[in-house]
Amino acid sequence: MKSYLSNSKPALIPLMILGVALGPSILAQQVKAPQVKYSEYKLKNGLRVILSPDHSAPVIAVSVTYNVGSRNERPGRTGFAHLFEHMMFQGSMNVGKGEHMMLIQDNGGSMNGTTNKDRTNYFESLPANQLDLALFLESDRMRSLDISQATLDNQRAVVQEEKRQSYDNQPYGQLSETIDKMAYNSFGYQHTTIGSMDDLNAATLEDVRSFFKTYYAPNNAVIAIAGDFNEGDAKKKIEKFFGEIPRQADPPAPDLTEKMNIEEQRKTITDSLARQVRYEAAYKTVSGDDPDAPALQMLGSILSRGRSGRLFKAITEKRIAQNATAGGQTGRGPGLFSLSATLTATGKVEDVEKAFDEEIAKVQANGVTDDEVKKAKTQAISSALVGGGGGRGGGGRGGGGNTALSKANALSQNAVFWNDPGRANKALERTLAVTAADIQRVAKKYLVKTNRVVVVVLPDSTPDDGGTQ
Repeated sequence: MKSYLSNSKPALIPLMILGVALGPSILAQQVKAPQVKYSEYKLKNGLRVILSPDHSAPVIAVSVTYNVGSRNERPGRTGFAHLFEHMMFQGSMNVGKGEHMMLIQDNGGSMNGTTNKDRTNYFESLPANQLDLALFLESDRMRSLDISQATLDNQRAVVQEEKRQSYDNQPYGQLSETIDKMAYNSFGYQHTTIGSMDDLNAATLEDVRSFFKTYYAPNNAVIAIAGDFNEGDAKKKIEKFFGEIPRQADPPAPDLTEKMNIEEQRKTITDSLARQVRYEAAYKTVSGDDPDAPALQMLGSILSRGRSGRLFKAITEKRIAQNATAGGQTGRGPGLFSLSATLTATGKVEDVEKAFDEEIAKVQANGVTDDEVKKAKTQAISSALVGGGGGRGGGGRGGGGNTALSKANALSQNAVFWNDPGRANKALERTLAVTAADIQRVAKKYLVKTNRVVVVVLPDSTPDDGGTQ
């Protein structure tokens, strides 16, 4: 068994002092995020287990992350990973339809599941005396999910309605899909996680059962438990509930070959639900584990965080757009750094684009100031020490947060993403190590016109200028 125990204690420095008295280099030396202690091992069937006891509150959280997302899907059969986010709550050998949620809630807990391009995650948070319940429920659906034609038809209809509500019938609902199709080379990142209506309609019962057998196996999953439990007892219970679930053949690795873009791509689309023009430029960057990722995150903060962000003064304050944002989420594959604005009624696309380009050019030519770096780092410290979230866990920032659930999610997802459950412990350190020179360097390297795609969304009432530019 491997054991990773950090004895580091976070420096309890009042946040109001950080941005005033300490420079960037001192911040990096004196501030540490709370360190999550954990141990890990594997069952004989390949299930990776991560345990993080913490007796500060009488709660436990269980997070199961499967190494499957929409990036694992193939042309003509998209939306399967997200479909299973719904299917996994429809019953198994010993649990009836809808009982998973009912049992968790009736015992004072909460639960959910999430899917993205890079992973699928299921989790429960419960009183400390309900660990057996959480393990029973997760193991029963891993072993014996009810995949019947009736269940498939029902949940396929649910997902299709979700697609209509969240994408097809939402203003700017097609923007992200258009950006991804243009920016990425690999099919795994080009298509949306929710999939297409045609692919969902074409899915057969055999298709769905095969997908489950391939990807929802113990050797393709990580389970993390955090909170108030006894480690020895937990190991016995995990063996009891999961030990006999059969291992499956290792899934095929997806082809995610990506190249940096070599020419600018532009497109104009119309949206009958949009009321204002929206502009978005997306630059292909790096994965969340790349050394350049923290500098890109900090650049986004300097450009658009709050009223002192550069874009507020350059765009919003001048009223050529209602808002202006910069930055992006990074995952296991190349990320996108996006600049986005919803224009005012009198705003012009060319003015917004010019303002964006000028601010980027200023960073490339002159860099950023020490005060901007210090502010961005103070914001990162506040996020790490005060709240942090952690629901997404294994993304670009590595997760965080101080609740049992945020710890369990961060541990399981970082294990799946980077083979490093404790990566969340290093996220703040990586951010505080960023220098002004790093930020200028990544702006020069990635934020160039030949590496971007530009999409303009026009309301139907706006005359179309010909579609693709």
